[in-house]
Parts: sequence; structure tokens; C-alpha cells
Amino acid sequence: MDLHLSAEQAAVRQLAADFVDREVAPHAAAWDRREAVDPGVVGRLGEVGFLGLTIPEEYGGSGGDHLSYCLVLEELGRGDSAVRGIVSVSLGLVAKSIAGYGSPQQRERWLPRLCRGDALGCFALTEPDSGSDAAALTTRAVRDGGDWVITGGKTFITNGTTADVALLFARTGGTGHRGITAFLIPTDTPGLIRSEIHGKLGLRGQATAELTLDSVRVPDAARLGDEGGGFRLALATLAKGRMSVAAGCVGIAQGCLDAAVGYAGQRTQFGKPIAGHQLVQQLLATIAVDTAAARLLVWRVADLIDRGQPFATEASMAKLFASEAAVRAANDAIQVFGGYGYIDEYPVGKYLRDARVATLYEGTSQIQQLLIGRALTGVNAF
Repeated sequence: MDLHLSAEQAAVRQLAADFVDREVAPHAAAWDRREAVDPGVVGRLGEVGFLGLTIPEEYGGSGGDHLSYCLVLEELGRGDSAVRGIVSVSLGLVAKSIAGYGSPQQRERWLPRLCRGDALGCFALTEPDSGSDAAALTTRAVRDGGDWVITGGKTFITNGTTADVALLFARTGGTGHRGITAFLIPTDTPGLIRSEIHGKLGLRGQATAELTLDSVRVPDAARLGDEGGGFRLALATLAKGRMSVAAGCVGIAQGCLDAAVGYAGQRTQFGKPIAGHQLVQQLLATIAVDTAAARLLVWRVADLIDRGQPFATEASMAKLFASEAAVRAANDAIQVFGGYGYIDEYPVGKYLRDARVATLYEGTSQIQQLLIGRALTGVNAF
């Protein structure tokens, strides 16, 4: 489906598809089993420009629009959501925040490295006791002369053990969202301890970590944006991040459709390919419709961003629908595969495991429903 794709966008999509088929998909199962992607894939993502999409060339980025960015994430989601997550976080949450809110010195220091893949970023917002209620975070930053001393802990941090810089949110004032400030903290700063979380249901190849900050000292120059402006920065960043997650979920659904259609044409039962059985066709049709609908919702968000229009509610709609659709698609694809869908020789089981977390992070499905409801009614149900 190439509705409204320019020649340049179509070329980016083909480049991404070729990259995934060569560098990602053949290794996804092995990376999943060993719970680690090949670190070299980061540099290769940088070489083809995928880690610099939408970042201006003056900062070392590769430019391009947000629809092109979504097309790349769709393909990465089809290949391995663990790799898609690396890009979504390092580029979508961290590099874009630096480009939008950073000082000239911060942009010069971090953006060229992040865009080349010489460095990775992580987004450190979630804490053990504050997930959906991010404004309740307790990590604290206290002024000490010209520095800040930060103490606390973060959890479920994508790229946490592989990142070179953490975009970290800490309380610098009173309670609530007005007291939160964002900081860019090099991960080799003394007092910052990182430990990887193992045994995840999905995204097993992606580094997910707990961060402990024990009197971590950073200069005021590490502050990103205004003091007390961190929560607004986080919300604006996550609105675009929801588009990234949704685009990856479109890739999962497309991968499920491709795998299920291929298998249904080859597997024979009752004397004919199972593709010739009505209820199997029903499963395939449902996956196809969900995939197409999710894709158009994501593309709408990208179009709104590129035209400078409000997009937050549409991003919530896209994230809600695409994440739930990806779970449905993977579940239906397993049904097409039967018992073979339950073993990792085939990709559909991994698609289900990877899709499931997309209904949780960067705002659960229930949070998206509340955001959409507030936009419709003007009433806050939080």
C-alpha cells in the first residue's frame, strides 16, 4: 500500500526493507535466544542513516520527514522489534529531544555521535513506583553550587546498559509535574550504576536496565531545557514516541500477515492447502484489515507532524489501535500455524511476545484511552 508515498519515501522504504532482510531478520531468532542483539548492528544502522532520520544535516543527521521515519520503523518492526526499539529510543526519544531542546553545546556534543551510531541514548523516566503516574517520580536533583547532585533509581530503561548518555528526569522542586527537570547524563558518570534486566517475555535481544543514581554529580550545563520544564518535555517527546511504537507494531502485524499467508499456501490438511479453508481465510483477512488500518493511523500522525499540526490525540489513537492490533495479528497468525506457531523455528511466536509489551510502555492502552477521552470531553479522568 503506497498511498501518497513520494519517490524518495518509496526509496527509503525499499532501503529499509533490504537492510532488514539482510542485516536483521536472519539473526532475530538467535538474538532473541541469547538475549542480545549484535552490537555491530548499531553502527550499520548509522551507516545507512536510520539513526539520523528527521535530524537536520547540520547536526549530523540525515534529514527526511516523519513518514520516512515511520516507514523505516515499520520495516525494523517486521524484522526484529528489539532493533526497532534501539532506534525508537536513541533517535526518537533522545536525539530528537536534544535537537529540539538542547543548547548549541549539547547538540554539538551528542547529535553527530548519536546519528552515526557511535553512541546510543536511553530515556530514563520510569521508576519502580511511578510508571503511568510519571509525575510522581521521586528521583531527586539538588543544587550544589554550579552542579546538581542526583539520587534515585529508574527501571525498565531501554538501551540502559548500552547507552552512552541518559536523558534522565529528576525532581528539582516540589510535588507534581512542575517540579521535574530533564538532564543529559553521560553513563560513565561516577555514581551511576546500571544492571540489565533478564528473563523478559519479549524484546529479549534489547538491553533493558535498572539505573541506580548514588549522588551523581553533573554540571548545570547538563540540564536539558528549563528548570521545572522536564515533564512538559517528556510529554511532548512521548507523543512522538507513541507514533514510533505504533509504526513498529504495524511492522509486526505485516510480518504476521506475510508469514501466515506464506505458511497457509504451503501447509496441506484435508487434501488441500489450508489457505483454501474458509476459517483460515477469515484469520488472514482480519490480520490484513487490522494492518492496513493501523498503518493509515500511523501515517496520519506523521503527516500532521510534518505539516506542523497538533498530533498528540492522533498519536494516542495510533498507538492504542496498532499495539492491540499487533497482538491480535500475532495471535491469529499462531492459530494459522497451529502447533508450529508455538516453537521458535517460525517467527510468529516471537511476534506475539514482542507485541505484548507495546500495549504497556510509553503509555498503556488504558492511558491512551483516557487521553483520547479527555480530548473528546474536556474532562480529565486521571
